[in-house]
Amino acid sequence: MTATVIHSARLVSGGRETAEGWVRFENGIVAATGVGSTWDDADSIVDATEVAGPGAVLTPGFIDIHGHGGAGASYDDGIEAIRTARNLHRAHGTTRAVISLVTASIDDLARRVGEIAELTESDAEILGSHLEGPFLDPGHQGAHEPTLLRAPVGADVQRLLDAGRGTVRQVTIAPELPGGIEAIRLIVAAGSVAAVGHTDADAETAAAAFDAGATLLTHAFNAMRGIHHRAPGPVLAAAADPRVVLEAIADNVHLDPHVIKLVFDAAPDRVALVTDAMAAAGSADGHYDLGAVKVTVTNGIARTDATGSIAGSTLTLDVALRRAVEAGVPLSAAVRAVTATPASVIGEAARLGRLDEGLVADAVLLNAGLQVRRVWVDGRSVQ
Repeated sequence: MTATVIHSARLVSGGRETAEGWVRFENGIVAATGVGSTWDDADSIVDATEVAGPGAVLTPGFIDIHGHGGAGASYDDGIEAIRTARNLHRAHGTTRAVISLVTASIDDLARRVGEIAELTESDAEILGSHLEGPFLDPGHQGAHEPTLLRAPVGADVQRLLDAGRGTVRQVTIAPELPGGIEAIRLIVAAGSVAAVGHTDADAETAAAAFDAGATLLTHAFNAMRGIHHRAPGPVLAAAADPRVVLEAIADNVHLDPHVIKLVFDAAPDRVALVTDAMAAAGSADGHYDLGAVKVTVTNGIARTDATGSIAGSTLTLDVALRRAVEAGVPLSAAVRAVTATPASVIGEAARLGRLDEGLVADAVLLNAGLQVRRVWVDGRSVQ
């Protein structure tokens, strides 16, 4: 048995904060938690205050359910690119990730989700794939190649789901497209999450999508109708529905800090902070490819060359956590949004997202300024 104890931390997990908390890992699982000096001896003992300073914070490992790359590498470019980008995001606290793919041909997407399915068998940090396209509204294309967008024909949807062999975790879809509601039912029946996004749906259509089984709103406010006092749109429809989780990109670019706080206030415990990070995350400004779309990054902001649309982010989840707290979100709520809520929406709540006895021993130690100082995956220190 290999055991690790991390003690003297402000333990933030599951919506709770515990002063002078400790956690014990044994063989990759959380074996026990407590307060003070009640912990038993272990092979490795980590004093959180010595490593991260006064006010050290210990959280579950971060889970990013929507990201496209980092460290100069795009997830669309295959296994080695995925590994390169994952190394960056792991160092910033993201211990588990869903691999998001931008719009491409059905053939290319089927091949890519098949590769990711194989990767999940050898790399437990990879939770599966997210198809952000091609079933999107051309009027809200964002950073997706418009010539490759299409309505969701049932055979195409099923082919992609089958190619993932149960590892397609979510599919973003514009429900107003012909066949959109039927496709949502197909996605949900396969055990995947249907996410409303890149859409011209009004509140009524969004509500119909949620009634059909969609449980996620892809990057709330972005690439969709906004809120109007006589036309509330999909954001308010999602916020009003307790079955739905809202993704939020807390980089102060996609969302103003006041809007970040608004999302948390409108949907308590139903916000999943995501990076939507593209290859430039953790890398230099310059020119990049996001699928078939050319992107230029200036001052850390990515925009498409063709239309000037925001093209993903250069965000890491630790920065998103800090931005949310700076916007006025309580720390426990912000931590939930990078841990328990994303785990729950993709069906992993029984295994990931909390530092509770019996769950996977993924953890992040941060200093009082919420900067990452150490990361554990399956109970092993990896950074």
